[in-house]
Amino acid sequence: MFSFYELGFDEMQLIVLASTSDYRRNLLNRLCLPFRIHKPVCDEAPRLLETAKELVMRLSHEKAKSIQSHFPDALIIGSDQVAEIDGQIIGKPDSHMAAVRQLSHASGRSVSFETGLCVYNAATGAMHVDCINVQVQFRALKRKQIEAYLSTEQPYDCCGSFKSEGLGITLVRGVESSDPTALIGLPLIRLTEMLSEEGIELPLKPAL
Repeated sequence: MFSFYELGFDEMQLIVLASTSDYRRNLLNRLCLPFRIHKPVCDEAPRLLETAKELVMRLSHEKAKSIQSHFPDALIIGSDQVAEIDGQIIGKPDSHMAAVRQLSHASGRSVSFETGLCVYNAATGAMHVDCINVQVQFRALKRKQIEAYLSTEQPYDCCGSFKSEGLGITLVRGVESSDPTALIGLPLIRLTEMLSEEGIELPLKPAL
């Protein structure tokens, strides 16, 4: 990763990703911005009658706010994702059999993936929160297809057991979204807009 000096960012506000997810880190690296990573602390359990959209927006906000004492002058990025089938909120599987059940339930169905995003300016208190929806239409899946996919990808840290950037793409008929990066875990199109609202216009040109 480039240093502030190499890119001429010495005056730029510090950016912190409130996540230890490798997926989100790799996505944020695409924007060629220097940033730090810090683990957020919050209770991720859904509240009574909370919708999937409400849940991920709240958790994105809480994750960003949870590290503000460590970075009081930073722009903090928080994000969270869940899947939803027939109104049922689905998170990450806790075992192989849970992943089998998730994908068997998704077979032949349209699954809604909700990805929350928050950019919190700890210095000014400005808060930008949104949710990006992705609709994924799964093929009718046989058990052997599910087992082959899980054995190869082992997507047990992925919401709904679905890893679209890998062999997961073979399980679906189609994907509909305004921001395909939202499905991987961090909506870069919406994030770029939020950063612009905080004075960071992308892409930035490296210093010569």
